[in-house]
Amino acid sequence: MQNRNPQSGQYDQLADKIRAWAHELGFQAAGITDTDLAQAETGLLNWLAHGFHGEMDYMAKHGVKRSRPADLVPGTVRVISLRMNYLPGDARDSYQVLQQGDRAFISRYALGRDYHKLLRKRLALLADKIRIEVAQFDGRVFTDSAPVMEVALASRAGLGWRGKHTLLLSRDQGSWFFLGEIYVNLPLPVDAPQAEHCGSCTSCIAVCPTQAIVAPYLLDARRCISYLTIELKGSIPAELRPLIGNRIYGCDDCQLVCPWNRFAQTTVEADFAVRHGLDDVGLVELFAWSEADFKLKLAGSPIHRIGHEQWLRNIAVAMGNAPVSAAIAASLQTRAAHPSELVREHVIWALEQRAV
Repeated sequence: MQNRNPQSGQYDQLADKIRAWAHELGFQAAGITDTDLAQAETGLLNWLAHGFHGEMDYMAKHGVKRSRPADLVPGTVRVISLRMNYLPGDARDSYQVLQQGDRAFISRYALGRDYHKLLRKRLALLADKIRIEVAQFDGRVFTDSAPVMEVALASRAGLGWRGKHTLLLSRDQGSWFFLGEIYVNLPLPVDAPQAEHCGSCTSCIAVCPTQAIVAPYLLDARRCISYLTIELKGSIPAELRPLIGNRIYGCDDCQLVCPWNRFAQTTVEADFAVRHGLDDVGLVELFAWSEADFKLKLAGSPIHRIGHEQWLRNIAVAMGNAPVSAAIAASLQTRAAHPSELVREHVIWALEQRAV
């Protein structure tokens, strides 16, 4: 098939090769779907109409390009969807960290290096292999980097189903994985979607600390701890602060409680291994980091993008929720006159909680 245009019957062979190449490049699964996201588009527009995206203006900015792949990348007729496990096997047990209020909990996807670069590189390598094989190939790779409906595409491509917490679920891999896509102009054979297997289970809805899952398959991001600690740039609503606990970057509760994650497998990627002891570190230690410390230690981490000011804001909230201790009170006092009004506001709040 090299350097020539395949006939229709040869696309089956190409699809098999793509799956084999994907596994060689470290992806645990690959599937192919068409570009029909009409049902998902209806859900997206309803979600936006309710304002559930909060301050994530980029969710609405591109209109229906998110749900119409050929509008985003003209010529697209298929999407190759891929997933890669990220759960680090060397991380401390999440429940143990969450139960120790003076420790910082960081979402497990963010304990290592930023996944964007690794996934984008692997996706580009896969696209290169297809390009060598087929002269007419044209495509574009994405990993959480453009208006792409990743979960909808992955579920249509047979990689799993959308769980009630809105994440993709797999019967044999759970949900601890990243997704990536390649938009292609080749009429590859499509895979059949999987059936849903959440059944009557509502564990993810019940466990959410802020009750952000307002109905099965429907998330109000404005209440989600991941949104509050990462996407929200301003003040965290005071009524939600006590519910955040010691989660300073993201929240994994809905994944931790999901029965399907009994089958999750840890990552084999060195880049996703724990760095700087972030799986089990004290709030006081992290709050003491200067901006230079933050930039140095979190360079190459997904956490780096929130910046030092937001980092301190999040930790201050966690300190306000922590057990009473002289060390935490003293640490908060060191930032009481911080030049950032945002940091000062949350430090004052935290100190007030300790005075109650």
